[in-house]
Amino acid sequence: MKILETHVHLALSGQEMVIPDRPQRDIEIWERGRHPAKKGLSYAEGQARLLHDMANIELQAMELALRTLCEFPDVDPIFRQQLAELTLSEGRHLNLCLRGLRELGYEWGQWPIHMVLWNAVERNDSLIERLFIVHRYLEGSGLDAGASLLERLKGVNVRQQTSDIIGLIAREELGHVQFGSLWYRHFCQLERLDADHTFKGLIQNLLPRLPRRMEPVNKDLRRSAHFNESEIQTLIDLRQSLL
Repeated sequence: MKILETHVHLALSGQEMVIPDRPQRDIEIWERGRHPAKKGLSYAEGQARLLHDMANIELQAMELALRTLCEFPDVDPIFRQQLAELTLSEGRHLNLCLRGLRELGYEWGQWPIHMVLWNAVERNDSLIERLFIVHRYLEGSGLDAGASLLERLKGVNVRQQTSDIIGLIAREELGHVQFGSLWYRHFCQLERLDADHTFKGLIQNLLPRLPRRMEPVNKDLRRSAHFNESEIQTLIDLRQSLL
């Protein structure tokens, strides 16, 4: 966390930082869909694999938040401070997953990972596009997936600590999506854009580089994350078109 805190401090100070085309990894990266089969959550290995997958997602979310801090140095300082806090929150989630993984007797690198989240963004994204991609689409999809996962865990004998980690991350991710929704609308208003129309256009234009989302849209969570009914229906229609 100290290294992350240093990088966040440098980004907040406006110091120029080099953003790689792809962050370095010390474990194998495989294309999504080619990964080995997973054991069920009733097995310790299945729980460890879940935490390993979540660690990979939290790591990329942390890197993407830091990347936005670096690539948009001149925007509202309140936005940047909130994003810095969000970045550190993702780092804490990563550490929780890695600690839980070790307590189950497994280590980071036990399985290959993907880079789907990182690959969804590009250097020429506008700030509105970045907020939509990272916080409203990717993390928003995580809300739906987290709710489904917590339901599945109710019927499985899972270590309490593993369940606590997943529950804590799911609760705190709601705040990350709320951050994205509020600032998305703020910057749309500044640019005199209709937020709902822009949302639908971004779905259509950016879909080729976004991961497909299959979890049912959790309407209550989405409303709590400041999605309106038009946006929720757009996401439901998108899911139906992909099934």
